[in-house]
Amino acid sequence: METSFSVEELQRRTFLYFWELGDTDNFQIPDRFPTQNFSSIAATGFGLTSYLVGVNKQYITRKEGANRVLQTLQFLKNMPQGEAPSGVSGYHGFYYHFLKNDDATRFKNVELSSIDTGLLMAGILAAQSFFDKNNTTEKEIRSLADFLYRRVEWDWMLNEEMKLSMGWHPEKGFIPHDWNGYNEAMILLVLAMGSPTHPIPAECWDKWCETYEWRTFQGAEFVNFAPLFGHQYSHIYIDFRGIKDEYMTKKGIDYFENARRATLSNQAFCMENKNAWEGYGKYQWGLTACDGPASGEPKKGKQGIQFRGYSARGAGVNHGFDDGTIAPTAAGGSVPFAPEICIPTLENMWENHYETLVGEYGFKDAFNLSYTFGEKNKNGWFDKDYLGIDQGPILLQIENHQNEFVWELMKKNPYLLEGLKKAKFSGGWMESLN
Repeated sequence: METSFSVEELQRRTFLYFWELGDTDNFQIPDRFPTQNFSSIAATGFGLTSYLVGVNKQYITRKEGANRVLQTLQFLKNMPQGEAPSGVSGYHGFYYHFLKNDDATRFKNVELSSIDTGLLMAGILAAQSFFDKNNTTEKEIRSLADFLYRRVEWDWMLNEEMKLSMGWHPEKGFIPHDWNGYNEAMILLVLAMGSPTHPIPAECWDKWCETYEWRTFQGAEFVNFAPLFGHQYSHIYIDFRGIKDEYMTKKGIDYFENARRATLSNQAFCMENKNAWEGYGKYQWGLTACDGPASGEPKKGKQGIQFRGYSARGAGVNHGFDDGTIAPTAAGGSVPFAPEICIPTLENMWENHYETLVGEYGFKDAFNLSYTFGEKNKNGWFDKDYLGIDQGPILLQIENHQNEFVWELMKKNPYLLEGLKKAKFSGGWMESLN
């Protein structure tokens, strides 16, 4: 196995996470590996998109990719839907956040998730646009994708304030928290507005933008959201370069530039390293939602900051948290925004921590050089797991940076385009559509 860093090797290994670990019976993607507790519906969305990249890069044949996508969509269609608290996989076209490994029904008491369903549907629509040949398999893929997307009752998840709920529990109804900007849910709103069967009103985008926090952080003005994944997920599927809604038109930038500023400020914050965590530097940074070292008895770092387990780490004016834990997906998922700092960061972490941070599926999820509690952590804590929702952005965003692959696919999808038009995006590549 090649041990020296290359972007190609990183992509190849990251692709294998989805290709080799997808369940052979229900075709769902595990939330994490080697720990295997349940599958993740959002990771399955990234997996579907990853198969298309695999075909594009000739890791697999088009026939192999089509067969896997078809089997996945067939299973998603046939998963039981209903209001029962167990024994079902979804309700009103939405899916539960996590599903059991054996029969892909609801895992414990997790929520029916709006954002995770949105990311699944983004992957489904990417497959619909990619498999455009006039043969039986690819025609069925397009038909199933259409069915699954049209079945989602986005309007059912909408509350009286014209905002989408974060989810629903059969035991207690809708989650009291709703989606307001700015975060990873742009793709959710766009797909919900673009639905031909259960759309949410176009005015929902204005409600979303009303809650933005345009602030100055690390010397840059932009809409703040502390963890970098919030700047990455929607950008996997939507090419925001040059297109603007009314909010960004007034600010004089687009969402792509906004994400670039967030990425650069994340690096600058880590370089400033106010809490003096070990290892932070120009090419070793990256705060986002990820695993962490905390387990058992609470431990605190030099500044009295308590280490966490899985948590939404980040850098921003509000809601930022930093306990010394770095996640490779922070740089990997931001490659298109700032390749000049992201690619050298990936290379540096690969080369300097290969034995403890890199494995058969690319980067493990996270590491913390300041956490030295216990014999096995004397040189710092390194995660043993890969996480599906953190693997996806690495593979897919690098592909967008190299050849705009996912972006160009989604520009062909009428549902995504309809959602963008309802949100009143214009300019750039959208001009050629009119």
